[in-house]
Amino acid sequence: MSRSSRVPTSVPALVVAVDGPSGSGKSSVSRAVARRFGLRYLDTGAMYRALTWWCLDQAVDLADQGAVVRAMDAMPLVMGTDPAAPSVFVGAVDVGEPIRQTRVSERVSAVATNLDVRARMRDLQRRLIGEAEAGVVAEGRDITTVVAPDADVRVLLTATEQARLERRTRELHGHAEQDAVESTRDQVVRRDRDDSTVSQFVTAADGVHTIDSSAMGFEEVVDALSALVTRVTGREPAVESR
Repeated sequence: MSRSSRVPTSVPALVVAVDGPSGSGKSSVSRAVARRFGLRYLDTGAMYRALTWWCLDQAVDLADQGAVVRAMDAMPLVMGTDPAAPSVFVGAVDVGEPIRQTRVSERVSAVATNLDVRARMRDLQRRLIGEAEAGVVAEGRDITTVVAPDADVRVLLTATEQARLERRTRELHGHAEQDAVESTRDQVVRRDRDDSTVSQFVTAADGVHTIDSSAMGFEEVVDALSALVTRVTGREPAVESR
């Protein structure tokens, strides 16, 4: 496999927007597609998680929406968009692992459903997308409809609830035995229910392509999204797949 992922500067920036519910595989798939096409990678969900972590660290009441907005304005967030090694820093603190912990996962919806926070996040996410010279694969829950509705390729990546639960359980516990699946259910199902009150990520909007990954392996999903990007834009991967 070629290691080159350089995109000629004469090639216009390519923006791929990927939305989907928890456990649909959008993060890992988006990273892989970004590497294939020589693009940056933006995990917008990690931005909401980082703000949740910051509020908890600063003892900000998540129910006080104004206080959360002020906390966001003060948060020194730095998003690393290299798909080979994406990072999330708050000041000098690497929060890549802490923001995936249960205490954040259980409370992030309180931040993500704050409409003033979402408006600020939208502006920040658009700025980060615009700063990616070659382009970016941005993934989240409202990228195709709110943050980047004019993206070159817009995709809803979905899967059945059971498939999503099993994937997230394997991610958290290393296996998908029934007791572990049930312990993970709240993080997946409740968060999707809460977040769906402020963003649409269950049904594809007009012009948004749907990829159902329920019966697909990881590489199959990456291939499907890559093929869609090529079909829609004519852009070939900068890095050959294995």
